[in-house]
Order: sequence, then C-alpha cells, then structure tokens
Amino acid sequence: MAFWSSTSVFTSKVPRKILFMFTLSLSVTYLFYSLMSCYNSLQFPLQENYVYQGRLVTEETTFVTLRDKLYSTSSQGFIDEELIEATDADRKITITTVKHNVETEQRTLEWVRTQASPTKAASVYHSTALEREHQDISTTDSELRVNCTSDYGEKKLPQAIIIGVKKGGTRALLEALRVHPDVRAVGNEPHFFDRNYERGLDWYRDLMPSTLEGQITMEKTPSYFVTNHAPKRIHSMARDIKLIIVVRNPVTRAISDYTQTLSKKPEIPTFEVLAFKNRTLGLIDASWSALRIGIYALHLESWMQYFPLSQMHFVSGERLIVDPAGEMAKVQDFLGLKRIVTDKHFYFNKTKGFPCLKKPEDSSTPRCLGKSKGRTHPKIDPDVIRRLHKFFKPFNMMFYQMTGQNFEWELEEGSDSNVSRD
Repeated sequence: MAFWSSTSVFTSKVPRKILFMFTLSLSVTYLFYSLMSCYNSLQFPLQENYVYQGRLVTEETTFVTLRDKLYSTSSQGFIDEELIEATDADRKITITTVKHNVETEQRTLEWVRTQASPTKAASVYHSTALEREHQDISTTDSELRVNCTSDYGEKKLPQAIIIGVKKGGTRALLEALRVHPDVRAVGNEPHFFDRNYERGLDWYRDLMPSTLEGQITMEKTPSYFVTNHAPKRIHSMARDIKLIIVVRNPVTRAISDYTQTLSKKPEIPTFEVLAFKNRTLGLIDASWSALRIGIYALHLESWMQYFPLSQMHFVSGERLIVDPAGEMAKVQDFLGLKRIVTDKHFYFNKTKGFPCLKKPEDSSTPRCLGKSKGRTHPKIDPDVIRRLHKFFKPFNMMFYQMTGQNFEWELEEGSDSNVSRD
C-alpha cells in the first residue's frame, strides 16, 4: 500500500511541475525573441542617423562656384574666411549617437544574462518598449517627435520655421501668423540651431507651445539664414519642414540693422565709416555683418543643398508693409492653412510707418509692435547709398534667378530710406 501511495503522489505532482517549467520556458523564449526584434528596430534608425551625420557634404566646392560668379576680388577673401567653417557641434552629435547605441546594447545583453522571471521580464519588456517609443524615430525621418502634456495637446518640434532675415520683418510676420487659430508659435527666438544645439532636441521641443490636432508649431530665429551649419541641422531634424524667409532691400535692411545697433551703442562709428574698407577707392567692407547678411544669394545656396525651393517661401518685407493681407494670404497658402488672417486684421499706423494688428473682436484699437520697431533712420550720404545699391545689384540679380521672383529692389535706389519699417 505504501508503494502504491507514493507512486500516486509522484504521478500527480511531476506532470504539474513539467507543465509549469515548459510554460515558463515558452514565455521566456517568446519574450526574448520579441525583445531582440524590438532591439533590431531600435538600432536601425540610430545607425541610419550615424551614417547621415557622418556624410560628407562638398559645401566648399559649391560656395567657391557661387563666389566665382558673384564676387569681386576685394570681397572674396572675407567669404572664404567667414562662411566656410567646421562645426564642432555636429561631431558632438555623432559621438553622442554612438554612445547611445552602446548603452542600449548593454541593457539588452544584461537582460539576456539574467534570464528574468515572467513577472520581472514583463516589467523589463515594458520599460524597453517605452525606451524604444522614445528613441525609435530617427532624426532623419520626416515625422516629428511628440511629447504629450498633462493639460492639453502635445509638444512637437516645429513643422515650419521663419529662418530670416534680421530686420526684414520677421517679427511682424510672426505676430500676424499667431492671430491664426491653427498656428502656435514661440514668442522668443530659441536660437537652437545656431547657439543652443548642444542642448539637444528634447530641450528644443520643450520650448514649443502645446498644439492640438491640425495646429502647426512654429518658431522664428532670423540668424538661422546666415548660419552656415543651420541647414544641415534642421534637415537632420525634419526633411519635410517648411521654411519662411522674409527678405528686404539689402541696403535698407543694412541701415535698419545699423540703426538698431546705434540705439544700443551710441559710440559706434558712422554708417559710412563701417560700410567701406576704403571709401576713396570705393571698396565695400563685406565683412561687416550689416552688409554680409544682405548677400542673400550666397546664403540661399547653402540652404538649397538640403532643401528644395518647394519647401521655401520668400516674403517681401516691402510688400508686407504696403499689402500685409496679400502677403499673409500667400504664407497661409504655403503652410496649408485656411485664409483666416485678412485685411480686416490690420490697421496702418502712419506714425510708425507700418501696419498694426487690430485687437480681437474687431476692436478699433490697434496692437502695434514695440518701441524697437519703427525707429527713424539716421541720414545717410546719398553717394554711399548709391554705391551700396551698385554693390548689391549683381547679388540681387542672382537671388531673383535662384528664387524665380523679382523683388524690384533696383526701383528703390532713388527712394528715401530714412524711416525704418522693422
């Protein structure tokens, strides 16, 4: 009896243990292959990003070709020195990507070695899935990374950026766009792609306002247009991003730029002194930033290496003053927005010399830009203005050809440029 009793206990317990171990083995095997599948999908975008960041771009060759077409011998030395530069931040991004790959691989191998229990394995798998959700979108993809907020909407990387130019009318354009209910934009200039790139895309995204479905996230930093490494960096974030460039007669723009600097530093030399290397010989100092920014064709060449013209929209700073509704209609069309911002939103302020935005609900009281806008320009020697128009003319012609638009700046050569419009 004792024999049969012990045999009965053995036959009832052993199959249960075998069944449990078999089930556990299948579960661990399934989780292992699932994790390895996630690991492979996690690694590929990062490897793609590494290869992209390491891609050689023959910028120097393109710049030299453009300079040969446009520049005189007197200014070519400045272009070679100022606009061809190494980008240490790009190398930092590549190193960070490689380190990230190694850390991810180490986490996966550690899980394999521990052969975690089903409960612990599920916890690790869930953690890894969240990690993958955060990292899986390559910075070379057209999709933008998203971060949900606890209150409403999502924080997204921008789908459109106003990249330039300084003193062209970018603030006026941004404020007009912010009237549109489907546009959400940062008020301050983030300067991410020129000054804060090492902070990373998460830092950049956190600066953005939350958006709802169908809304566009935007920012504006006019210095991007003249920053040599900004096109590559923006392209690595989003290949299909839309770029808006507000341009203005380069001579008037330079005077407005100088006027702004003069208001902060009254001790600086006169405009005439800064504009020339040798006024007697008529040698223009193209190394002065106020003039260098206005060589639009050269800066545009850098952007066209990464983005097609179909993703760029050029706004006339002059037409933005005389016909703000017309320019806004074009911008809204470019962004794929309904034409909501119209002439009923603007009021022309004769004192400042540019349009102001009306307050909501058709209020008759306008909302104008701050005191820094609408300054009176200092009186500039007409001969200096004439020489600058002559200097910029071939560059303007090339810019017209590149964009397919004639901004008619040559018609303004004899006009009075003493009142700022930005």
